[in-house]
Amino acid sequence: MTASLEALRRCHLAVDLGAARTRVYVKGAGVVVDEPSAAAVNTRTGALIAVGDFAERMTGRTPAYIKVVRPVSGGTVVDIEMAQRMLRHLIGEKLRRNLRRNLRLRAAVCTPHEADPLAQRAAVETMVGLGARRVELVDTLVAAAVGCGLPVERPEATMIMACGAATTQVAVLSLGEIVRAERVPVGGEAIDQAIVQHLRQEHELVTPSQSVRPLQLALAGGSLAPDSPLSTEIHGRDVATGVARSVLVDNAAVRSAIHTPLTAVLDGIGKVLRDCPPDLVADLADTGIVMVGGSAQLPGFDDLVRDYTGMPVRIEERPDMCAVRGIGAMLEGEIRPMVLDPLA
Repeated sequence: MTASLEALRRCHLAVDLGAARTRVYVKGAGVVVDEPSAAAVNTRTGALIAVGDFAERMTGRTPAYIKVVRPVSGGTVVDIEMAQRMLRHLIGEKLRRNLRRNLRLRAAVCTPHEADPLAQRAAVETMVGLGARRVELVDTLVAAAVGCGLPVERPEATMIMACGAATTQVAVLSLGEIVRAERVPVGGEAIDQAIVQHLRQEHELVTPSQSVRPLQLALAGGSLAPDSPLSTEIHGRDVATGVARSVLVDNAAVRSAIHTPLTAVLDGIGKVLRDCPPDLVADLADTGIVMVGGSAQLPGFDDLVRDYTGMPVRIEERPDMCAVRGIGAMLEGEIRPMVLDPLA
């Protein structure tokens, strides 16, 4: 569900809670928080040790009593209390003090398309824990489309593909509403996992979770691009001996390893196009598909989608910031709905 533009204009802040990163937009101030959705907790005392970038760097490097948790999965809050604590520390004491002075604080939060009532309630309770008296829910796909500058309010089709860490959402929009949409439980993390399994099975190598992220391997080696290097050197730990060693990874094999999760995404695109009215699909032949989200930056991913659909495909500049830019534009009143004069 998406709140009305009039209701959003009354909001004072907006939050885009993603599985990978959390972003906070404050009306009149812009984006004030852009940090990883991670928190480090002392399991003995329950104390919060670090949040954001520092907690992300601690992943895989902590003693047993310190645990790095992620309170958001696939755009849905799975640990309300931890999400509230994480947001309080990310926002900072000074800004929280200013927000608390507003006794009628209104907030907006992005939710995945067709989020179930429990997921919506979790998002609302997270914002209420920050002091919000009223919470508006905004569909992530609509916010991202607005942030891309797509003419979503016009009677013509626009197609957006939001590539997140845990899910990929594909939608066709027209007249300010989502006509058809599909949510595929495959994102950057699934691509990461496919490469991890490939390195373990083919090279008997365990890669460090942070120092050599599998997705960074794909970016550095251009594993999807046809003109990519033939191989990439990767450092890790030997499965049998436990000692550190390096291997030369064939990028063509990496391309094959991540083909399965990418195929699931392509199937989702095909389902949306098959279910769409023919007139809207005809519009898309000209307007094409806009890719947003952090995983959209995987080299060659746009070429793969272009070859599959036969339509123009482009990656938005700063694709990971589209949703928060869009919801910020709604808060500032920059988006005006198309007014239809009723017939006499």
